[in-house]
Amino acid sequence: MSTSHPAGPIAGRMMLHALERNWWLILLRGICGILFGVLTFIWPGISLVTLVLLYGAYALVDGVLALIAAINGGPPAPRWWLALVGVLGILTGLVAMALPGMTAIVLVLFIAGWMIATGVMQIIGAIRLRKEIENEWWLVAAGALSVLVGVIIAIAPGAGALGLLWVIGAYAIVFGVMLVGLAFRLRTHSHEGHAHGAPA
Repeated sequence: MSTSHPAGPIAGRMMLHALERNWWLILLRGICGILFGVLTFIWPGISLVTLVLLYGAYALVDGVLALIAAINGGPPAPRWWLALVGVLGILTGLVAMALPGMTAIVLVLFIAGWMIATGVMQIIGAIRLRKEIENEWWLVAAGALSVLVGVIIAIAPGAGALGLLWVIGAYAIVFGVMLVGLAFRLRTHSHEGHAHGAPA
């Protein structure tokens, strides 16, 4: 029996099982994103500083949920990208909420960096899953969206508060919807695997 390339498929399968076991945490991440995005649209007169602090709270919660999913998933090797997403989110949230005296533009740039890094990590995760699950494009699309919005914000961090409000709010909603779609895809895949006698 050939053992020339066992690490890739095994790692991808382990990561898929980890995500399937924690699909509800991904669902919660998506719901939090949608709630944050909706809140930015319905909160009249929100300031840029308030928006950044609110996003910091969202990043903190998202990071905690991602880190819990990584810890609960089993062996650590296939899930380093998810753990890194969690750590980056927690750091971003803590910095945004603990340093209110920092200029809003610096905070916006910090958040843009978090978006880009998170997006890259999710794309890496999707690449490792591509042979284990269909429609992994949910994760690719979510990652690409994070990178795109992060770059846009980094290019024009001094844009008007209203413009950033629309961009960040819309991003959070679309990103949240994509995570919700991924969560249900993972749940369905898990049930299909169990129905066909796949090992848990």
